[in-house]
Amino acid sequence: MSGAALGLEIVFVFFLALFLLHRYGDFKKQHRLVIIATLLAWYLCFLIVFILPLDVSTTIYNRCKLAVNSSPAESNGSFVTLAPSKQKCFKPWSYIPDGIMPIFWRVVYWTSQFLTWILLPFMQSYARSGGFSITGKIKTALIENAIYYGTYLLIFGAFLIYVAVNPNFNLQWNQLQTIGIAAANTWGLFLLVLLLGYGLVEIPRSHWNGAKRGYLLMKTYFKAAKLMTEKADAEENLEDIMEEVRKVSESIKYNHPLRKCVDTILKKCPTEYQERMGRNMDDYEDFDERQNSYPSEKSLAKLHKQVIYSVQRHRRTQVQWQILLEQAFYLEDVAKNESSATRQFVHTFHSQEPENKIIQYFYTPTVEWYWECLLRPWFYRVLAVVLATFSVIVVWSECTFFSTKPVLSLFAVFIQLAEKTYNYIYIEMACFLTIFFLSICVYSTVFRIRVFNYYYLASHHQTDAYSLLFSGMLFCRLTPPLCLNFLGLTHMDATISHKNTQPTAYTSIMGSMRVLSFIADGFYIYYPMLVVILCIATYFSLGTRCLNLLGFQQFMGDSEMTSDLIDEGKELIRREKRKRQRQEEGENRRREWKERYGNRDDSTRSRAVHTDQKESSFSETNANRPLSKYTRSNGRTERDRIELLQDAEPLDFNADSVNDDPLESDSGR
Repeated sequence: MSGAALGLEIVFVFFLALFLLHRYGDFKKQHRLVIIATLLAWYLCFLIVFILPLDVSTTIYNRCKLAVNSSPAESNGSFVTLAPSKQKCFKPWSYIPDGIMPIFWRVVYWTSQFLTWILLPFMQSYARSGGFSITGKIKTALIENAIYYGTYLLIFGAFLIYVAVNPNFNLQWNQLQTIGIAAANTWGLFLLVLLLGYGLVEIPRSHWNGAKRGYLLMKTYFKAAKLMTEKADAEENLEDIMEEVRKVSESIKYNHPLRKCVDTILKKCPTEYQERMGRNMDDYEDFDERQNSYPSEKSLAKLHKQVIYSVQRHRRTQVQWQILLEQAFYLEDVAKNESSATRQFVHTFHSQEPENKIIQYFYTPTVEWYWECLLRPWFYRVLAVVLATFSVIVVWSECTFFSTKPVLSLFAVFIQLAEKTYNYIYIEMACFLTIFFLSICVYSTVFRIRVFNYYYLASHHQTDAYSLLFSGMLFCRLTPPLCLNFLGLTHMDATISHKNTQPTAYTSIMGSMRVLSFIADGFYIYYPMLVVILCIATYFSLGTRCLNLLGFQQFMGDSEMTSDLIDEGKELIRREKRKRQRQEEGENRRREWKERYGNRDDSTRSRAVHTDQKESSFSETNANRPLSKYTRSNGRTERDRIELLQDAEPLDFNADSVNDDPLESDSGR
């Protein structure tokens, strides 16, 4: 099994990152380089989280092996007989051979740093550029990142000059490398504590509120009202941009040098707008005949950028609106079925997507009723209590992990107890659950936050390229300090434990933070305590209240604005529900009409064909008779009447269009 666990986790994490990226990104429409870069960033960050427990167990075994080899005998200080307490050391099932982990961590870490500081920022500017050629997009990306890269080069150059001039500093290359790593980890730890303080409170609270049906339904109404406003704004913005595109398309004709740029813009427009603009084009008008002011290539690039953004935003709001409608209808169905005496879940609308037969066989209406109306609320409550317990342990350990005598960090206590018995399965499970919970708290916050319309991770393939790349940057910057914080909580970092023991392979790659003592003994120790203040602020929703005061509507139960938006969303959902009910009733009537009169129409059609053949043969044999033309004309009249009956469509009854005034109906007749 040596190295097999490492290989299995590498494959598993790859498919996990691919699955998440497929949920948020769009493989068909987005550029391949964007997909590959984001996938690589997510994959490396998830890989660090999953592989680090194996590094911990291997390090504990190496410490045990080192202690056994250097253990003195029980008599006369000789090394002939080993101590009995040291003979319990055995190799773990997931042991990774020496020399593999340092190379692995070095490749993973420096690749992620190259992505987050150099490649992904450049690709962000490239993806948002409105240029019409690869050269133009690269030029725009370099100009936009000149200040970004120049700032880092200026700081690094000033630091090198200071070190070279000051005789008290004699830094080598390894120390400079450690200083760079410490600077990157300091920036990441600053952001890590902010996101962690929010996730430690919000994740248990969201699961606890998930057991409240009324709460979820009210919040869905609130989201519907806000999303409708955003949807209307996106439609209006798209109309304005399409009007500008139409004017540009009419002014720049086919023989203009910039017509290729206009055609590129038109390809990014929705199909209905392309058809509308294509009908109004005059192919034979020469652009030199009129002295008009034509837009420049720079203005067309700006318009191209606006078209890409507006079309993507419009499509995202449309998809999110349909998803929110399905969620609201389902929550209303749950509220109705809670008082059902038959204990069978009844849906108001049938699912538009075909269901899996296996799931449909096991997940029957009775099973669905017991799960949705009885078991699911209790499951969410129990899960919320478990998550809240983990959050309390994390907060306590973050505030006490610097204490080594006595050991107050609960995670360190768990690991040290397992280390005494060399229970590697328990060690790996404890490490995995700890770092996995920390990662969920941090990464889920990254998926939830929204910076206006510039950064927003939307599911169902609705995330734009800029947001995907930005999430990859955040993951690569947050994961290394997250792992160092985990090693500090478990006292596997020698900087925290103050023990002269063999460090983990991951810590050895990070280097000794003793080069910067004010960071190792100050910032890394005391800054994580700030998580207590952030948890308290999140618990009392201070950030939500501040945003609400600034005019950004947030869901708050005691706010009058929230109540108004809930009522507005409820009316919107009711209107959409009536609309869908009328559509389904019309489809059902058409289906019933076809089922009732379909066979009769087929038999009538067959009889008509048989009669037509008899009449045609009769007219051929009696071609000289004067009544033959009447026979043929009657046959055509009969066929026309039958075809009219066959083409008749059932009327779609609409109660809103019926006039109840009998006088007007009589005058109409």
